[in-house]
Amino acid sequence: MNRRKDSGMTVIFVLAVSLIAASLTAVLLAIYYSYLQFRMLGSICRQIMERQPETKQIIMEVLKGYKERPAAQSEENILETFGYRLVDFVEFTKVNIFCFAGVCFVIGVFLFLLVFWYWHRKKIIRIKALTDYLEKVNTGVQGLLLEAPEDELSRLQDEMYKTVTTLYQTRDAALEAKSNFADNLYNIAHQLKTPITAISLSTQMMKEKPSPEYPVQIQKQLKRLTHLEEALLLLSRIDAGTLTLEPAKVDVFTVLTLAYDNLQELFIQAGVLMDIPEMGEIEITADLDWTMEAIMNLLKNCMEHTAAGTTVHCSYEKNPLYAQIRIWDEGQGFEKEDIPHIFERFYRGKNARDGGIGIGLPLAKAIIEMQNGMVSAFNLPNGGACFEIRIYSH
Repeated sequence: MNRRKDSGMTVIFVLAVSLIAASLTAVLLAIYYSYLQFRMLGSICRQIMERQPETKQIIMEVLKGYKERPAAQSEENILETFGYRLVDFVEFTKVNIFCFAGVCFVIGVFLFLLVFWYWHRKKIIRIKALTDYLEKVNTGVQGLLLEAPEDELSRLQDEMYKTVTTLYQTRDAALEAKSNFADNLYNIAHQLKTPITAISLSTQMMKEKPSPEYPVQIQKQLKRLTHLEEALLLLSRIDAGTLTLEPAKVDVFTVLTLAYDNLQELFIQAGVLMDIPEMGEIEITADLDWTMEAIMNLLKNCMEHTAAGTTVHCSYEKNPLYAQIRIWDEGQGFEKEDIPHIFERFYRGKNARDGGIGIGLPLAKAIIEMQNGMVSAFNLPNGGACFEIRIYSH
């Protein structure tokens, strides 16, 4: 319906402009033809006076009398008696031309003002609709989608809707971050409480009954606190965006080998083997040290959840979109209910080992995602837990 109105108003606008142009053309033609008549009359009078000089006074008197009192329309035109017609001298009635021009001009101006009023009123209605939309947004009404036809304000409307959507997302993200902060604070307090309580009990027992066993326990808990502190500081740097990475071309086999070298002693103590096959040179753009840190956490998780005498495997490949790294073990795999929460901070699954704090996997995920990558976890069909890393090329 609105499109029909717009089309109709466009037609009226074109008609108005055409009428105004026609009226101006009529006026110009009237002036032009008057000029032609004036020249023609002057030429006739000059030729008569050249042939009959004595008629000069008569012609002057006639012209003066005609100027003061134009010839009546009812008078017989002498030219008609000689066989001349109106078209022979291109003589138009100026009064009719100016009347026609005036009528066309008035109608054209009226139609032009009508179109202008319609467009102005339509723009006011659109602006009012946008204003009402913003007022509703300010009152907290969510999920608003302003429906309106395509016009010159459509782009402004789209940008407003994008801005409102972004503000809603920002607010939701802030609320989620606030909620996560509260949860993390609770989890941190809980994680700190366990070693502090153990240290406090060991200190009290040392006073009552000295034993070399208690300093060992205290040292163990202090080591756990130090590890927790370092992990939390690292996560806070990642959250704040202050962790500096130095991406460069690195070989996947080199990263996997260096990561295993740092864990080799732990693998030997656990009796778990490591399989890193050479599958050709595959380069990724990543920070060597931090990528190695992320992979170490994944390797360590696999080592802790597989039996002695089994092997942790690695494989890698590359396609035009990404480089893929897989790390899996020969254990029982993840519990089904644990898979959606594996990368959540401080989450500890049913089969989590004692002493774990649930930060290693979230830390690995954050480091990989900072380098245009993603990591996922799933169970293999034949058993065993598997981590899959994808580092995208673009």
